[in-house]
Amino acid sequence: MAETAMITAIEDYFLKGCGRCPRFATAECSTRRWAAGLAALRRICLDAGLAETVKWGHPCYIHGGRNIALIGAFRDDFRLSVFNAALLDDPAGALDRQGPNTRHPDMIRFTSAEEVTAREPVILSLLKQAMAHAEAGTTPPKDRPEVDLPAELAAALDGDPELAEAFHRLTPGRQRSYVINLRGARTAATRIARIARFRDRILAGKGATER
Repeated sequence: MAETAMITAIEDYFLKGCGRCPRFATAECSTRRWAAGLAALRRICLDAGLAETVKWGHPCYIHGGRNIALIGAFRDDFRLSVFNAALLDDPAGALDRQGPNTRHPDMIRFTSAEEVTAREPVILSLLKQAMAHAEAGTTPPKDRPEVDLPAELAAALDGDPELAEAFHRLTPGRQRSYVINLRGARTAATRIARIARFRDRILAGKGATER
């Protein structure tokens, strides 16, 4: 099977996909299924006055030197993800969480182009709010709740100052990624083995699932 690489040209996304999987540039690519809806989202972002670029193989929209929104397509839906969503007022409740471990609702799911059109005023409101925050330089309040560490991880950090310093420098999300992974292990021996494997990744400042 031929290897694929993430796209770097914006038009490639809408014509072929992101380049992150073997379905790239085929009829099976999710961007083909949702082509009309993705085009509608793109138009709204551009109409809002956002600059368009490619990041992580996806259309990313920027304003005031800050990432504002990202478009993505999946098998079951397509999405507009909004950065720094904790700053936004969302009275319509349009934003959903990406997953059960996401701290703040930060994206809107769609399953048709018509749905995008119907929700255009809400989408524009959220984008304009995000743009205003970018212009003002406001950022979400630091939210660093104490992470409840598995006993094996707490013991490893106590016995390895270098690891402890690196772990506490991680973002809360990256810290939680290790906690979630370790809690999925059934035995203490498995958790200890995973911690040993994770050491270099933690020292590199990465989360449990980052390459």
